[in-house]
Amino acid sequence: MAHKKKECIDPQSLGLPSGGVDTHAHLVSERLWDDRDEVLQRAKACGISHIGQVFLRSESYREKKEYYLNKDHVFFIYGIHPTDLLEISSTELQEIKKDIIIDRQSTKKVRAIGEIGLDFYWKEVPADVQEDYFRRQLKMAKEVNLPVVIHSRDAFDDTVRILLDEGYDKLPLLWHCFDGDTEKAETILSHGWHISIPGSVTYKANTAFREALRCIPKDRLMLETDCPYLSPEPWRGKINEPALSVFTAKCVADELGRDVAELWVTCGQNAMRFFSL
Repeated sequence: MAHKKKECIDPQSLGLPSGGVDTHAHLVSERLWDDRDEVLQRAKACGISHIGQVFLRSESYREKKEYYLNKDHVFFIYGIHPTDLLEISSTELQEIKKDIIIDRQSTKKVRAIGEIGLDFYWKEVPADVQEDYFRRQLKMAKEVNLPVVIHSRDAFDDTVRILLDEGYDKLPLLWHCFDGDTEKAETILSHGWHISIPGSVTYKANTAFREALRCIPKDRLMLETDCPYLSPEPWRGKINEPALSVFTAKCVADELGRDVAELWVTCGQNAMRFFSL
């Protein structure tokens, strides 16, 4: 029997108000860059007031930041991803710090260091190299007085251990792309950190993930796309973009028994405070 084709519902049909924030987007990825004007227009039409653009290399930052400098609703998250560490130069971290110091004295577009952390799913980068750069970027974040956005894949316990070693208990920290259970959510929250929910929360198999939503306080919850990855249902398998975060909001609101427009705006306000927008 043939499977029924999913209908890709228009995200504007949810009618959400302005005030939503996509806290984590890779707008400069090849799959979104050529369509960048339309991506931003669709986001605005769907109620997105701000987008966090993640830069993961000084080369990308210096080549593509100009497009966003006059777009007040796009802020920057800037750092070295753990899976990129074998491809960077020995001066990459110094170059990033230099860029951030210049930005802090001028446009103030960079609002967090990230996404930084550990990724033990991919085995190419040795764990000790990942830990070294993770610690160095945590120290840098303190030096430039910016919050951090954490990437942690198959490395939860080690990520928490390093964060506590580096004195990050109760410091401003956003756990990007959370997909864990209630126990992991409670661990993150116990240290005063925030949690960002991606589109994968909508996937049928992620029952434990959805259950974990119930323990997250209203003022520590945010939404993200991680686009062009992790498109929410009913757009799963398609290229993700900020406009589609409305479906993540709908899923989270339904799970928590909250009004979707209220949750949308509240999560947006949490992001505005966290990133000092």
